[in-house]
Amino acid sequence: MIAIGADHAGVRLKSQIAAFLRERGEIVSDLGTHDETSTDYPDYAEKVGREVAAGRAERGILICGTGIGISIAANKIDGIRAALCGDTLSARMSREHNDANILCLGARVLGDGLAMDIVAAWMDASYAGGRHQRRIDKIAALESAPVAR
Repeated sequence: MIAIGADHAGVRLKSQIAAFLRERGEIVSDLGTHDETSTDYPDYAEKVGREVAAGRAERGILICGTGIGISIAANKIDGIRAALCGDTLSARMSREHNDANILCLGARVLGDGLAMDIVAAWMDASYAGGRHQRRIDKIAALESAPVAR
């Protein structure tokens, strides 16, 4: 299952991506928002991030105006590796090298066609493992490392 969420700026693109994923045979859990009433992107980053971190969703997709805020918020959740992607190469590499489990997109900076190409590239890519696992392990260690003050 793919969990998907967006704030008000990304709601239109979210609906298009959800339909695109369903056409590809994916099960999609749409966690909102469902209209253009002003909302706060951290709320949807948390909803999708917690579904992915708990294993209830295999991966997630988040959308806000630029993708920046929602990716920052999602990356605060332990176990989440959210990648903001604006091109297909970054999307593919975020899966292959970084095992990104959430794709973040900016609805106000991407055209619909490019957004669908990015989603397809991200969905079709697989984690390569190998030498990249050492780096993923180091990222995970940062989540629990105490902050020196």
